[in-house]
Parts: sequence; C-alpha cells; structure tokens
Amino acid sequence: MDPEVIPLIFIGFIILAGVLRIIAGSFDGERVEEYIRDRGCELIDKSWDPFGPGWFGEKNSRIYEIVYRDRDGKVHRAHVKTSMLSGVYLTNDQIVEDKADLSVEEEKAALRKRLAELEQEG
Repeated sequence: MDPEVIPLIFIGFIILAGVLRIIAGSFDGERVEEYIRDRGCELIDKSWDPFGPGWFGEKNSRIYEIVYRDRDGKVHRAHVKTSMLSGVYLTNDQIVEDKADLSVEEEKAALRKRLAELEQEG
C-alpha cells in the first residue's frame, strides 16, 4: 500500500465518524423531544454532555443535558441518556424555576437574560 494513502484513509474514517455522530445526534434530538412532549412537557434546551452522569463505561448511549417545562409551568434541568436501540432515561431531574415564585417583572428579566444568552450562542 502506498504510504501516501494511509493518511487519507485515516482522515476518511474521521470524517465518517463525524458524519455518523451528527446523524445519531439528529435522531437523539427527535427521540428526546418526543419523549418530553408525550408527557405533556415542553423541551426548552438540549445540549450534548458526553461526560454527564453515567458516562463511564457507557458504550452505546449518548448523554444530554436538557431543560424542560412541565405541565405546571415549572422548569426542570435533567440529564438524559439515549441511544438508537434503547429508550430515553432521565436522571438528576431537578426543578430550577417555579413560575409561581416569580413576579411578572422577574419573569420578564429572566426571559431577557435567556434571550441574550441565545443570541450570544448563535
């Protein structure tokens, strides 16, 4: 085998792994959103957390940190473990904001802050 071909094969495998990860992430996003929606909740944010709880020794599942709003308007932060062949499993589910505790002005300020964060990310 020509020595110049070996780096090209290696680069090809890296590109293939990246494409497969993007495709898996797309399916994961749909699976997690459907899971949350089926429970009458709204998914607010989802981000990949490869070293989230339960990552050690896990080969096939991917871990995400999610933020969602339940039917009562409470905002939760949780970790989700999912894969193509398994379901969706929530862990470390904590209420981080209870709408009943906020005044209208506090809620507006929180929404403005979150909007500014999203604008910085995008």
